[in-house]
Amino acid sequence: MGGIFIDIEVNKKNGVPLYIQVKKQIMDEIKKGSLKVGTKMPTERELSQRICVSRNTISTAYNDLEQDGALKSYQGRGTFVVEEAISWESLDIKKKIMKFVDLGLEEALEIGMKPEEFLDLVNQRVNEKKQIMDKIIVIYVECNIEQAKVFSKQLSRNSNMNVMFLTISDLKKMDKDTKDKIESAEFIITTFNHINEVTDLTIGLDKEILGVAIIPNLEPIVKIARYSLNTKFGFICISEEFIFKIKGALEKAGLCEADISYSNTTDTKELEDIIKKSDVLIVSPGRYKDVKSSNSENKEIIEFLYSLDEGSVKALKSKIIEIKFKK
Repeated sequence: MGGIFIDIEVNKKNGVPLYIQVKKQIMDEIKKGSLKVGTKMPTERELSQRICVSRNTISTAYNDLEQDGALKSYQGRGTFVVEEAISWESLDIKKKIMKFVDLGLEEALEIGMKPEEFLDLVNQRVNEKKQIMDKIIVIYVECNIEQAKVFSKQLSRNSNMNVMFLTISDLKKMDKDTKDKIESAEFIITTFNHINEVTDLTIGLDKEILGVAIIPNLEPIVKIARYSLNTKFGFICISEEFIFKIKGALEKAGLCEADISYSNTTDTKELEDIIKKSDVLIVSPGRYKDVKSSNSENKEIIEFLYSLDEGSVKALKSKIIEIKFKK
């Protein structure tokens, strides 16, 4: 079997093209977190046989999802779930918004409204929505305290929301302070690869969980690229999802030939062996302290940092405003 089982049902009588039905259901599973970053998708042949449609239907759906940034195909390895984040520039959102403004202005002029009145109306609406954002309290959840602090500050700065932070460990303990914090918030925000875990850990608290994408910082990639091809790297992090993300980031940077051993082990002996065999160590923020304490030979440690994707934050803000205005 090529990949994970996906429960997809198509209706061949409702007039909606089959590839669109398949694409929508896969995207829904990604948004819900049922399909996590790094999940290997079924092959086109496997999925077409499973749901009784042509292979071309699955191919078209997969191609569309790859164009949308939700899937990524790797030669000889298969198709995988990646980040559901398309940049502002790639979608040319600005031009689309200008068209909506033009349509609104034309409607206003047709009913006799002056341009100044239309502008006042737009400003009034923008201020109403800005006031909503200013009053919103959210919780940002990350797997380690370092990124939780950095990302919560970045999210607050870019959205004007009141953003508190918690870690996955806090959710697992779920003491009174953590529960009170969550209950005071309207939404929980986390990266796409943590949505499943955060959902499971907050069952019963009745909070909507929203995803945001992160992108790698350039500095650690540049440091890795400066080493010769015979350098042996040891990469240590917390989750399998993070390993998958790093592999993708390094491949995009043209570093797929780098000699890197990946591990998320917490076993002290295994960790010491990886450090011993490596010339340079690469770590996620959550593993920096324990790797440093085991680094008896003082080998260089490169901390692989991420930042919130600005396009994803914009989409998140729009989603929150949409939800608030529906209430």
